[in-house]
Amino acid sequence: MSLWSTDGSKLSIIENTFITGCLLLMAAFPVLEILSRTFGFMGITGSTDYTRHLTLIIGLIGAIITTRERRHLSLQALIEILPKTAKRMVGPINSGITVAVAVGLALAGYQFVSVEFDSMNLVGQQIPIWIVLLILPVGYMGVALREFLAVKGNQARLITLFAGSVIVISAWLSSPELMEILFYPILIFFMIFGALGLPIFASIGGIALALFLGADIPTAAISVETYRIVASPVLPTIPLFTLAGYLLAEGGASKRLVELFKSLLGWLPAGPAIATIFVCTFFTTFTGASGVTIIAVGGLLLPVLLASGFDKRFSVGLLTASGSLGLLFPPALPIIFYGVISHTPINKLFLAGILPGVLLLVGISGFSWYRSRSIQHQSLPFDRGQAWQSIKAAKWELLIPFISFGGIFGGLMTLVETAAVVVFYLLVIEVFVNKGIRTGKKLLSIFMKSSTLIGAILIILSVSMGLTNYLVDAQIPSRASEWVAANIDNRITFLLFLNLFLLGVGMMMDIFSAIMVVVPIIIPMAAVFNIHPLHLGIIFLANLELGYLTPPVGLNLFLSAIRFDRPLAKVYRDTLPFFFLLLIMVLIITYFPALVLWIPGS
Repeated sequence: MSLWSTDGSKLSIIENTFITGCLLLMAAFPVLEILSRTFGFMGITGSTDYTRHLTLIIGLIGAIITTRERRHLSLQALIEILPKTAKRMVGPINSGITVAVAVGLALAGYQFVSVEFDSMNLVGQQIPIWIVLLILPVGYMGVALREFLAVKGNQARLITLFAGSVIVISAWLSSPELMEILFYPILIFFMIFGALGLPIFASIGGIALALFLGADIPTAAISVETYRIVASPVLPTIPLFTLAGYLLAEGGASKRLVELFKSLLGWLPAGPAIATIFVCTFFTTFTGASGVTIIAVGGLLLPVLLASGFDKRFSVGLLTASGSLGLLFPPALPIIFYGVISHTPINKLFLAGILPGVLLLVGISGFSWYRSRSIQHQSLPFDRGQAWQSIKAAKWELLIPFISFGGIFGGLMTLVETAAVVVFYLLVIEVFVNKGIRTGKKLLSIFMKSSTLIGAILIILSVSMGLTNYLVDAQIPSRASEWVAANIDNRITFLLFLNLFLLGVGMMMDIFSAIMVVVPIIIPMAAVFNIHPLHLGIIFLANLELGYLTPPVGLNLFLSAIRFDRPLAKVYRDTLPFFFLLLIMVLIITYFPALVLWIPGS
């Protein structure tokens, strides 16, 4: 087997090597810009343009790797209740649908490249834009190929090929009039298979293709919208901060931070539980995903809680709930993503999330202290020497927030430059100082792991842009706001309606696809009641954070059941008290806008 490819193939080696080089280049360009400003020498002409377009390339190559690793974001709401025979059939059918949608998106990309072939536009003043845009058809065809190759067994491959061929041929032969008539059956079709594990990008992409075909609009419009998002100056922060989070999680920082918070907070009443909350919050903030937190530190923290006398029910519930804390603190990826899509100033969103984030942190800590009074638990004695040793051991990780906050709020660096500096800082610290990443094999595997999450996020972004644009052109958001104005007569009722709606969204969708699809719809609805854009953003993110815990299909519930080898029904019971507590605090955030708006001064 190859040094770091999962299947040992030359194709995997090429994919992994290419995306590693792209990620390093993306981090290098902003750092070179900082150095050129600081020391007065000439930077690389067009480096900002290169960085932005690398996001497009990384997103599509990452999507190929994500397909290869079977890591696309998907729902599993119904798949678990199906009989085994049905499960064996659903998998190949989902693969066939995915292949068909990817082929359709590749054709849309080809149309876009054809239009731009004679364009005089250049990337970085040197590279014809059509050369970069080739990644659209190549990337989506790569996803289709990888999806087909991933199917095991001749019978399953035949089902996949048949399902994909039927969809592609039907779309090719159908007329706009027929597609318009069949739209609702197609929508129901994608919703059903979406609940049965079809990748979210395939569900959204399939619906987008059907909408454009039904409206007799060239599907190249989807690729045009995909490319338009590249113009966002902060989009490269998503792959950069994702890579930084994986370097942190895989470099041994989890053990150092657990020891740090144990030694500093373990002596408090419910100290081990409070230390657990702070560790999870730190990790979720810098990895941008609660799932990484539960997987990375859950196994380390559960024995600490159990050894301190907390029962397993409380411990699993606390870890599951704490896994989603931290998404409101800078530089969490969902805040950046929300800012990009809603055109809300990201630095102000960072400030707006601080007090609500602290409220959630203090609320869970206070509840843990309250519960600990009825549990025979053992606080950890405070040892000044051990505390100092743990601070020294984790000192390099403790500097990360200062680098991030200083760059973001100090005016020294742009957000993209801050993300790039954090990446290079962690590379140096984890490889050469702490030596938690000792081999090239492990380092390259971290790049590969981060690329799967990057690909999963950015491919959803790419297809959602087309769907969102269609919804806007079809005046869906304005119609929704008109319905709200006609049927909801006051702000309090609307906010309650919004909370219930977003909880359902958070339960059923991952936070990144929810931002793409839902935010453009709720912004005009909220405008009817003069809800401040910053307040709306934090309400949205807080509800989606809580959605990870919402039964029956909240993501954290499934991850905890897997990570702690515990029946899902027991995980529901474990987390229910934390869910209701967090729900109360989300309502406080919703109905007290001053909590959100005070620090940014809006």
